[in-house]
Amino acid sequence: MPKHYRPPGKKKEGNAAKYITRTKAIHYLQINLSTFRRLCILKGVFPREPKKKVEGNHKTYYHMKDIMFLAHDPLLEKFRDIRAYDRKVKKAIAKKNKDLATRLLTRKPSYTLDRLIRERYPQFIDALRDLDDCLTMVHLFASLPAVESERVQVKRIHNCRRLSHEWQAYISQTHRLRKTFISVKGIYYQAEVEGQKITWLTPHALQQVLTDDVDFNVMLTFLEFYETLLAFVNFKLYHSRNVKYPPILDPRLEALAADLYALSRYVAASSRSAQLKPNDISSGPEQAEVKEASTADESDLRLAQLQHQLPANEPGALMNLVEDASSENEDDEETRECKSLFKNLKIFLSREVPREALLFIIPAFGGTVSWDGDGAPFREADESITHQIVDRPTQGHIFLSREYVQPQWVFDCVNARIILPTNSYMVGRVPPPHLSPFVDNEAEGYVPEYAETIKRLQAAAKKQLLPMPGMDNRDLDDAQNLLVEGIIDRTEANEAAEKKRKMAIREKQYHDELKLELQGITYSATLSNKDVQSSVEDKVVDASFPDPEQIVEDTRNMSQVVMSRKKRKLYEAMRIGDGRKKAQINLYKQRKKKADQASK
Repeated sequence: MPKHYRPPGKKKEGNAAKYITRTKAIHYLQINLSTFRRLCILKGVFPREPKKKVEGNHKTYYHMKDIMFLAHDPLLEKFRDIRAYDRKVKKAIAKKNKDLATRLLTRKPSYTLDRLIRERYPQFIDALRDLDDCLTMVHLFASLPAVESERVQVKRIHNCRRLSHEWQAYISQTHRLRKTFISVKGIYYQAEVEGQKITWLTPHALQQVLTDDVDFNVMLTFLEFYETLLAFVNFKLYHSRNVKYPPILDPRLEALAADLYALSRYVAASSRSAQLKPNDISSGPEQAEVKEASTADESDLRLAQLQHQLPANEPGALMNLVEDASSENEDDEETRECKSLFKNLKIFLSREVPREALLFIIPAFGGTVSWDGDGAPFREADESITHQIVDRPTQGHIFLSREYVQPQWVFDCVNARIILPTNSYMVGRVPPPHLSPFVDNEAEGYVPEYAETIKRLQAAAKKQLLPMPGMDNRDLDDAQNLLVEGIIDRTEANEAAEKKRKMAIREKQYHDELKLELQGITYSATLSNKDVQSSVEDKVVDASFPDPEQIVEDTRNMSQVVMSRKKRKLYEAMRIGDGRKKAQINLYKQRKKKADQASK
């Protein structure tokens, strides 16, 4: 018998002991598939891919430690209690005992996910890193219609809308927004909070249609966790600004669907009151009055807080925080730049433009904004308005003191960080291409024409001198090295080599003439020997300057000789990728050329 012989059916080891299939995990936990899937989503447990799949490649495997982690979680017992309670309710309804069923429904057991948030995210920075999908999901459900058949309830949609507006109000008032881009899917945003870049997608303000291809049970489970996570993040961020959470909004603005504007007012008022608190000293009778007021009705408390905290309805002070010297010093250079982009601009939004997106973006970059409707801080007839965002060809009344631009002008100004000229964005004109700020044009190898225009405008705004195009402040001496590194193509390398060759010929001719002049030889005698020596000099110069293409080929062959097979295949794959990128760039240039010819 071998030394390490183990009889069949005894203790397992290796992959068979480390991993377990989903079916066996469900039997081990004694729950159904939907409850197991829900528990895994809430706890953050995902399938694993073992190196050796013991029971076949067609099965889903989980780590045994994760399953034991789920087995000892208190949430599992809570799910079992809820399932047993649902059976009692169904039994009462089947026996037509409506009183018992109603009484049972009022005492249904519930649970919270606060413990899971603290467990999965020990530090606040961990929650910020995992906030991209959370914000995208919450903004998606905030725009969906309520469908009872899919268990998408009105209460949950209102909660998602409230959480998304609270997040946007914080980002807007602290000027943390960095990039934005309009696409077919929706509007992309990128903010920077405590050094972490957070990117999310919001759908367009259109009527959303629910499809049958999506399992809303799984999405609602993710949404249940994301709602709790975003509430924790908003709580932490608001308290870092000394603002009470959850916020108390103006009922009039809340009824007019101006939630984001009402939240901006609340944040501004709370920040102002937090700055004034250290200077106020409360006496004994005043504290007694506060204690008596705490026993008042909730509606009276809301009205009292709104009356004392909210500022007056002034056009310029509603959408901005109080300027404080300490906060100015704490902001970094990028935040100060974003805060002053639309600083002296007063923008009015027409009815046809995306109001929520612009109400979020313009105050985030220091602008003052209003809209056409009730609850707006100022009206369309205000003479101090500098820009009006419109998206229709004709206007009923045109004010000569302001500029009428399309909504794309705001997004392009934000990405360029300068106020772009409004000539290309005027009403009735085809606007320039909307470039994505998430694409690095230099890395892709193709810089659009409008991107070059924006670069020149940025350099002019900063009073900088741009380098010579195509050279990047490099000298002609390293043209062959640039070709080897792949920075320039062969045509540019040949031109640089030819220029260098001609300069060398002229320099050598100049030195020879100086030597002959010192020796006392006349200029006519020099011309007679010039034709004879020219061919020899050309051969010498050509010998001193080899072909750049040959240099590149020799360098590539020498480097491939010392490579291993794995690295050689990787290098060939990189070359194939570079070739595809160049083909795509040539396609862009051909399309641009055809478009220019068609426009002529």
